[in-house]
Amino acid sequence: MHVADFDFELPDELIAQYPPAERTASRLLQLDGTTLTDRRFTDLPDLIQPGDLLVFNNTRVMAARLYGRKATGGRVEILLERLLTSDHALAHIRASRAPKIGSTLLVGDVALQVTGRQDDLFALVLQQNGDFTRLMSAAGHIPLPPYIQREDKSLDLTRYQTVYASRTGAVAAPTAGLHFDQALLDELRARGVQTTEITLHVGAGTFQPVREEQIDRHQMHAEWLEVSATVCEQVAAARARRGRVIAVGTTCVRSLETAAASGRLQPYTGDTRLFIRPGFRFRVVDQLLTNFHLPRSTLLMLVSAFAGCADIQRAYAHAVQQRYRFFSYGDAMLLTHHAGAAG
Repeated sequence: MHVADFDFELPDELIAQYPPAERTASRLLQLDGTTLTDRRFTDLPDLIQPGDLLVFNNTRVMAARLYGRKATGGRVEILLERLLTSDHALAHIRASRAPKIGSTLLVGDVALQVTGRQDDLFALVLQQNGDFTRLMSAAGHIPLPPYIQREDKSLDLTRYQTVYASRTGAVAAPTAGLHFDQALLDELRARGVQTTEITLHVGAGTFQPVREEQIDRHQMHAEWLEVSATVCEQVAAARARRGRVIAVGTTCVRSLETAAASGRLQPYTGDTRLFIRPGFRFRVVDQLLTNFHLPRSTLLMLVSAFAGCADIQRAYAHAVQQRYRFFSYGDAMLLTHHAGAAG
C-alpha cells in the first residue's frame, strides 16, 4: 500500500491545543463493524462488560525538553529520547548546525558532552557527576507534540500525563489514557471490569510521518516495553471467562502484539520495532480505545489494520464533519476488531 492511502484533510481549528476542562469531558466515536455512533466518553462504562480486561500503559512522561546553548554560543534544543543511566542519554538535538562529536552543550551551568551518534540521536554524557533526572526537574519542559502551537504551561504537568502514570521514561503521552480520571476507573472496577498495566515508553518518533511512498519499506523507531507474566496470566483469565481484551491506546496494542509475536502471548521485556499495518494478524486485542491520529502516520495505519481501511476513512470523515477534536488533547474512538479488517 502507499502512504497516500492514509492521508486526509483536517482543518487546523480541529487540532486540540488544550485539554477539555475535565478529563472525561471528551466525545467518543464508536466504530463497531460498519456502525458509527456518536457518544460521550462518560458512556464508556456502558460499553464495557463485566469480565472484560482493560489494558493500560503506565509510562510517565519526562520533562524531556531542555533549552541550552553550545559552548561556542549557538542555541540548542535538546529532547531526551532515552535515559541509559543517570548521566548517559540519547537525545534529539535541534540547532543551526548539528553539534560535533566531543563538543560541549550547556543547559544553564550544567555541561553535557556529545559523545557519539546513534541513527538520528546524539549520545550525551553529563559532566561532573550530573544526573539527568535532577536536570529535568530543574530545567526541563513537558515535550508537547509539534502540532500543539504553544509553549508548555503548568497545566500540562498534570494534563499531559495519565492519572495512573508510574514509570518514568516517555517523551509523549499514551493519549488514550488521558480521558480517564480516578472516579471513572473506580466505576469501571465496581462494575466488574478487570484492569492491568503494561509499560511502553513512547518515543518522539511516534509523531514522525512515513516518508517512504511504499509503506512496507518504512522502518519503525525502537521503543522499550515490558509485558509481565502477570499481564499474560490476566489475558489468559479473560479469555477463559470469555471476556474481551481492550487496549487503552495503540501503545498497548503494540506491546501485547509484540509479546505474542511467536503465536502465544508470553512475558517480554526489551525494544520493539513492530509496524502494524493492513494485513497484520492480531492475536490478543479485541477492542481498542484510541484518539484520532495524524495523516500518513503509522498509528493511522495501525487503526486501519485493526478496524478496516474503508471504515476508518469513513469514521475520520464523519469526525471532521461532526467537528470532533483531533490528536493528543482531542476526542476518542472505540474500535472493535473484526475479521474483515485487513482492507
